[in-house]
Amino acid sequence: MSGKRTEGRTTIIEMKGVAFSYDGHDVLSNVNFTLSDREFAGMVGPNGGGKTTLLKLMLGLLAPTAGTITMLGSSPVDARPRIGYMPQHAQIDPSFPAPVLDIVMTGRLSGGRVRRYSSEDRERAEIALSEVGLSDRRASMFSSLSGGLRQRTLIARALVSDPELLLLDEPTANLDVRMETQLHELLRKLNERMAIVLVSHDVGFVSEYATRVICVKETVVLHPTSELSGDTLREMYGEKIRIVRHDHDEDGRVTGDYRG
Repeated sequence: MSGKRTEGRTTIIEMKGVAFSYDGHDVLSNVNFTLSDREFAGMVGPNGGGKTTLLKLMLGLLAPTAGTITMLGSSPVDARPRIGYMPQHAQIDPSFPAPVLDIVMTGRLSGGRVRRYSSEDRERAEIALSEVGLSDRRASMFSSLSGGLRQRTLIARALVSDPELLLLDEPTANLDVRMETQLHELLRKLNERMAIVLVSHDVGFVSEYATRVICVKETVVLHPTSELSGDTLREMYGEKIRIVRHDHDEDGRVTGDYRG
């Protein structure tokens, strides 16, 4: 892994004075932050606040209108092959008649190039499926899977290039509590060898599992998870937000409370 080392940690994401505008509208402005290797960061913020734009800037899919971005010690475009990305709305029709293994292997394609898959592509896809616990579903049709298993398949597709950084846009959407818990266990294991940035509207999930929180609302503020308070969230989402805390008992049942 290459990048700037600080006190024994390697900086994998560094943004300095980053701004992005679209059709004259400022989406992000004066973004300054760094993340180090093996951090697990949750990204939260209101709709339209710039979360997905920030991910696309990290991937080099968008270019900033001001400032500099360094990813894994390189430009975002050069670093892209070393980054695993699961988009919020995957470019796969859920009814598309393709086996799980074939869906995962598409993660080996880069730059929009079409080519024949190699034995190495298949081997890497098998390893990724094993990591997410789907080896026995390799021949299943993607369309036949539950929402949780589809999410696992798409995470495997993001892992198939053996990335150093994993970017996940709303991976907990439409998952029940049991599936969320399974997803966390998977991400916890992956976090032992790679950094993870996870976008979610589920503040309870972020506050329970992430170690740092990236708050995005036209600019970016980083907090340790312990500092994620009701005041912080009300400032970001508005006065009417209700903060819900999800806890689980030994049987996995949801307990907890909320406050307005």
